[in-house]
Amino acid sequence: MGGVTSTVAARFAFFPPTPPSYGAEPLPLPAAAPDAGEAKGKEGNVVVELTGVPRRGNVEARRLRTKRGTDVVAMYVRQTGAKLTLLYSHGNAADLGQMYELFVELSAHLNVNLMGYDYSGYGQSSGKPSEQNTYADIEAVYRCLIETYAAAEENIILYGQSVGSGPTLDLASRLPRLRAVVVHSPILSGLRVMYPVKHTYWFDIYKNIDKIPLVRCPVLVIHGTADEVVDCSHGRALWELAKVKYEPLWVKGGNHCNLELYPEYIKHLKKFVGAIEKLPPPDDESPESSGASDPTQTEPEGTEDSRKSTDHRENTRPSIDHRKSTDCRDKPRGSTDRRDKRRKSVDNPDRPRASVDQSDRPRKSVDRFGGMMKAVRLRNIDCFKVPAASGS
Repeated sequence: MGGVTSTVAARFAFFPPTPPSYGAEPLPLPAAAPDAGEAKGKEGNVVVELTGVPRRGNVEARRLRTKRGTDVVAMYVRQTGAKLTLLYSHGNAADLGQMYELFVELSAHLNVNLMGYDYSGYGQSSGKPSEQNTYADIEAVYRCLIETYAAAEENIILYGQSVGSGPTLDLASRLPRLRAVVVHSPILSGLRVMYPVKHTYWFDIYKNIDKIPLVRCPVLVIHGTADEVVDCSHGRALWELAKVKYEPLWVKGGNHCNLELYPEYIKHLKKFVGAIEKLPPPDDESPESSGASDPTQTEPEGTEDSRKSTDHRENTRPSIDHRKSTDCRDKPRGSTDRRDKRRKSVDNPDRPRASVDQSDRPRKSVDRFGGMMKAVRLRNIDCFKVPAASGS
C-alpha cells in the first residue's frame, strides 16, 4: 500500500536539479585548533564548505543526519542583531546553490537569521526524495537550529514554498509555540494539484488541507493570481482554513516562479516580520492565545489591513468543508465575516484597505530586492507537474 504513495509522489512531486548546482566539501580544520571538536560538531552534524557559490563570512553549512538515515545539507545565514530565525523549505526543481543568493538577500532585507536546506536526494543531500524523507529532513534541520544555533521555538518562522509547504505545515502542526508560518504558492495536497478531488485519499501526499487547521500561530499565504502550476485557489483555500490568519498577499499577474521579483513581495514580508516581532511569545496553555490578545495594535503605522482577501473581485469565494468535501470549488460561500470575527488574527478586521495586487503587470526592477534577484538570474523553478508519459 505504501508503494502506491511512493509511486504517486515520484510521478508528480520531485524534480531535483541534475547535476547539483553546488558542491559540499569537508571543512579543513587546524590539527591543534582548541575548538576543533565544536567545529566538527556531533555525529551527524558536521560543518562543510559549499563550493560553486560565493564564500561569505556570515554563512555556515552543515551536513545533518536525519532519523531516516539520510544526510542533508543545510546552510545558516547569520544576521547580526536578528531576533527571529526563518527556516525555509524551498520549491521543487531547486537546490541550495540556486537559492543561495535569495537566502542571503532575504536574511538581510528581513533582518532574520535564515536556515535553508536541501531535501534528501536534492543537491548534495544523500538518499532519495520522498514525502516521509522531507518530514525527517525538516525535523533534522529544526533540531539543528535548536541545539546548534540556540534558536527557540517561539522565535522561529517556518517558510514553505510550493512542495515545501508540505514539510512546513507538517512540522508547524506539531509545534505549539512556533512564532509564525509563511506558505508561498502552497498546495492543498499533491493529488489536488492534478485533480479536483473532493476527499482526501490515503495515497495522497502532503495533505496540507488537513494540517493547516492544526497550526496555532499566525499564517501568511502568498500566491500569484496567474499561477499556472498550482492554481491560486489552493492558496485561498488554505488561508480560509488557517486558524490565525494574517493579511494574505495575492500577487496580481504573478506566476509560480517569479513572485520574488514583484516589489510587493518583499514589502509584504517585511511588514509581516515586523508585526510578528512585536507579538508576545505564544502561550502554550491556550490555543487561541497564539496570535496575542489584540495583535493588530502592534502593526506599524500605514500598513494595509483586512480580514478579507486582498483580491476584492471575489464576492462568492469557493467553500471548503472542513470535515467532508475538500473540493474548494463545490459551492459558493457566504460572508467570511461571521466566522472570521471569532478568530484571533494578526490583521485588522475593521478597516477596509486598498488591494495589495494593484497592478496587472510585473514591476520593472524598481525595487532593490527584485533588481538583485534579476541580477543574479534567479530562476526559482518549481515545475510541480506530471512528467511526460514514459515507458518507465
